[in-house]
Amino acid sequence: MLKEVLGRFEPRRENLLDILHAIQEASPTNSLSKEDIEAVAKYVGITPAEVYGTATFYTMFSVKPRGKHIIRVCTSTACHLLGGETVLEALKRELGVDVGDTTKDGLFTLEISSCLGICGVAPAMMIDEVAYGNLTADKIKEIIDQYRRGG
Repeated sequence: MLKEVLGRFEPRRENLLDILHAIQEASPTNSLSKEDIEAVAKYVGITPAEVYGTATFYTMFSVKPRGKHIIRVCTSTACHLLGGETVLEALKRELGVDVGDTTKDGLFTLEISSCLGICGVAPAMMIDEVAYGNLTADKIKEIIDQYRRGG
């Protein structure tokens, strides 16, 4: 899998973010392993420390195995003022995990984001690439149930 992904990109530093995204998306653990980081460094011609620094700087990457679906809860001022903390607490209860943790079934990982850029529908969250806004505790349960059913 790794060679296939690398082969889709020219071995240039400016392709680093795209390469890391592609590898993480192809990973069954939704993360970047030590081996991934070392292979990318060699391929692009930079040190593993530089690749690791990039992977740990951006919140969209993870060097820790994560669930199938990544839930990012917005913690911006707008979301906070409009009930973001209530949304986060509802998610913790519904999933049975804390921020940074993955559910026992491996389906969800709960993360926070400083801003999702959708303040007009605060409080908000994203699951993978899908945004959800105007959230309430009841809406949280409906959304999570839908993902649990495979939807």
